[in-house]
Amino acid sequence: MDYKIAEESTIEQVKHRSVTGVIALFLRTGLLQVIAIAATFLLTVFLDPVHFGIFGITAAAVDILVYFSDIGLAAALIQKKKLDKDDLSTTFTIQQLLSLLLVTAGFLLTGVVGRLYSLSNAGVWLFRALLISFFLSTLKTIPSIRLERRLDFGKLVIPQIIENLAFYAAAVILAWRGFGITSFTLAILIRSILGLIAIYIVSPWKPSLSFNKHSFKTLVSFGVPFQLNSILALVKDRLLVAYYGIVLPAAQVGYLQWAERWSLFPHRIIVDNINKVTFPAYSRLQGKTIELTKAIEKSIFFTALIIFPTLAAMNVLAPALIQIIPKYQKWQPALLALMLFSINGMWSSISTTLTNSFAAMGKIKINLKLMVMWTTLTWILTPLLIWKFGYNGVAAASALVATTSIIPMIIIKRLLPVKLAQNILPALFSSALMGFALYFLSFFPASPAGGLLPSSFFLLAIPAGVILYFTCLFLLTGKKLINEFRSIKQLAV
Repeated sequence: MDYKIAEESTIEQVKHRSVTGVIALFLRTGLLQVIAIAATFLLTVFLDPVHFGIFGITAAAVDILVYFSDIGLAAALIQKKKLDKDDLSTTFTIQQLLSLLLVTAGFLLTGVVGRLYSLSNAGVWLFRALLISFFLSTLKTIPSIRLERRLDFGKLVIPQIIENLAFYAAAVILAWRGFGITSFTLAILIRSILGLIAIYIVSPWKPSLSFNKHSFKTLVSFGVPFQLNSILALVKDRLLVAYYGIVLPAAQVGYLQWAERWSLFPHRIIVDNINKVTFPAYSRLQGKTIELTKAIEKSIFFTALIIFPTLAAMNVLAPALIQIIPKYQKWQPALLALMLFSINGMWSSISTTLTNSFAAMGKIKINLKLMVMWTTLTWILTPLLIWKFGYNGVAAASALVATTSIIPMIIIKRLLPVKLAQNILPALFSSALMGFALYFLSFFPASPAGGLLPSSFFLLAIPAGVILYFTCLFLLTGKKLINEFRSIKQLAV
């Protein structure tokens, strides 16, 4: 086996593989994301807010285990310049020992979790299914890392496609048939088993249990600070769900899960796919200032170009969608939370790219300090705002904390000559103009519901918004827009 792969690539090869990797992820997951959006919509029609609340609470409880199953070794394998067989075997051995301990503890604490969150028997079985899924996911780590280091994302997405198609198909059919929360339980198990089989087919690797002290010391020197950053992210996000799952009714947790899920869809489609490629790509460009700067600028430009207008349009059109579909009116109380989480989504789409850059450059301590700040602010503001505004206080705190993303923007300017304003502001201004235009147009013609978009106008609003947005964007940055797409086309060939 050749374990010394990506580190020996030339700059042009890294650029080519990065672009083709992103394109492969978008093309191969494009239809999948459409299916995911459609399936989520159907699940929110068939299931009640309480069901979504229970799913969010139990998933958050199991996610806590994930952050303690790795100690950052997986990220260290990706970031490391040279890799050998001992590195892989040592990481696999440590991860399996940790995951077995955590899953065992999880099963022993099932009764405690059930009582703490007042879970029904179906909710308890959902928690157990998530524990099993967590263990199976750890078995996929090494085959996935080997593909990521080669920037072979065309193969990496195949198991993801299989997993998500299986999950959404099973969940929707079962929810439609009235299985309630058990729909998630069965769908999770089906997804986990098929995903595990698929990753070992596309990336064969014979599991090996061994421990090399030198490999371990080298990997943990990067992995532990990286994982401390991840653990703080756990405290900031997933542990927060576990907290407000106790202090808020399940239905209100469901409203928050609905709003956050929809606000994160653009992030999952765009930012996650880009960062999946850019972290190993940036790692290969360490020390090459000009090339790394251009790569970061390109990532920010295309992220803002897609994320900003999508979130703006989503918030303008969501009230109309709720009025058009009678069974969807139960989500009316979640609209304010959707808007506030979307503010977070716009800020985090940029800050995530920047923190990803810091990690790739080996400056993981910067991310650690930032995460300490964000975690502290989140846990100060959220309880206070829940006390003042109820469940919407969670989303309000999220929006306020996100504004501090200006700090990593300042830091990156000190490290690299990255041009932030010209890569962010045109998309921001064009998105705001499109959003305001669609908002005012939503009152004409007036509908019996009080001025919201009727169904016929709703269908016309989307293409109208796209045309308005790109017209404004072209007027502001026409030459740059053309050059960026042209460079992508050249690298993709």
